[in-house]
Amino acid sequence: MPELPEVEALARHLRDHAVGRAVARVDVASLSVLKTADPPYSALHGRTVTAAARHGKYLDLDCDGVHLVAHLARAGWLRWSDSVSPAPPKPGRGPIALRVHLGGPGFDLTEAGTQKKLAVWIVRDPVEVPGVARLGPDALAVTVDEFAAVLAGRTERIKTVLTDQSRLAGIGNAYSDEILHRARLSPFATAGKLDEESAGRLFASLREVLTDAVERSAHQDAARLKAEKRSGLRVHGRTGLPCPVCGDLVREVSFADRSLQYCPTCQTGGKKLADRRMSRLLK
Repeated sequence: MPELPEVEALARHLRDHAVGRAVARVDVASLSVLKTADPPYSALHGRTVTAAARHGKYLDLDCDGVHLVAHLARAGWLRWSDSVSPAPPKPGRGPIALRVHLGGPGFDLTEAGTQKKLAVWIVRDPVEVPGVARLGPDALAVTVDEFAAVLAGRTERIKTVLTDQSRLAGIGNAYSDEILHRARLSPFATAGKLDEESAGRLFASLREVLTDAVERSAHQDAARLKAEKRSGLRVHGRTGLPCPVCGDLVREVSFADRSLQYCPTCQTGGKKLADRRMSRLLK
């Protein structure tokens, strides 16, 4: 799933390549991707792209006051082309859900797999999108005091709090694993019970991991962002491989629809986490 660094990189790419261009046409290949009807997507036609922004993991293309807001979900992506095909994509065929023509160049919003969760809203203000309206402070801009307030009194596991978009916007499964690994904290630690030193270490780790990922992604084009993300991960997606810090094997805890990865030596005092959602550390 694209997270804060990748969506920020896509927004920068659109600022560099789309801003100043007029929307010639929008083709919708999958009507289910559109979550709004007023204004219609045709309201974008003829408007100039004036800005591109990010709200958590939402991508926002401002077309002179009418916004195309997209959430790429787990398998969605933006594919830019300097010469987009003038032929509209065929509905129901292939991964393309929506195509934006910008007078020669343009981009497709695509989604792989069978679970179609890519979503697009056409709105006059991004806060009209329910998910945007519910976002907590942005993870890249959150202050120490705001972060302390996010953790205070929470009884959930820290992994859960980090990925709750209403608490902290932009972090998903992959970067939460990376942040916790760098902070040397168990993903099963209770958020509200972290001592001051651990909470400070977690905040510093969050800033370092996200800032580094944004900087690495900043000069990549959209086609290379996924590979760039994978190349920078220490534990996420590396089950069974040696931890680059201590050499212990990276372990995995699997849930119904996702999994997390961690290093026992770096994060849990050498103990392995049981592979059940509600279990505690194995004794």
